[in-house]
Amino acid sequence: MKETEAPTLSHKQVAATCFNQVWDLLEKEVRTPEEKEQMIHLCHSSFWHWTQAEECTETNLSIGYWQLSRVYAVVGQGENALNYAKRCIAVSEEASLAPFYIGYGYEAAARACNVLGRNEESQSYKDLAYECAEKMIDEDSKKLLVSDLESLK
Repeated sequence: MKETEAPTLSHKQVAATCFNQVWDLLEKEVRTPEEKEQMIHLCHSSFWHWTQAEECTETNLSIGYWQLSRVYAVVGQGENALNYAKRCIAVSEEASLAPFYIGYGYEAAARACNVLGRNEESQSYKDLAYECAEKMIDEDSKKLLVSDLESLK
């Protein structure tokens, strides 16, 4: 490699970097309109780069769909949030992923329905997520999901 050439990053590296930048923005209490837009673009970039990585698994897709749903819920785009939540649920169930991933798909759907003002549908998804939490062996993972469910109004 010549001194003037920049190192090439793998799809996995770019995906992880974008994912972590999205997470940083999600953790902010207040986001500017520009940060909200940046968060959407970074999240789609992360997801796309994961799909290009040889190491991409259904677990990576589940997590990516979940993060897309969360981002869209946070920015108030409920329909997009619900669309990605349903994709998260579908890939998680089709791949028979652990209850943690399926539960978080339902959590994402409940959150999206909250944004849309569909309270009964939100409660149905929350109930399904709580059922998944009951199946979890790892107590820390279970507490994390339950805490996120309890944060929903």
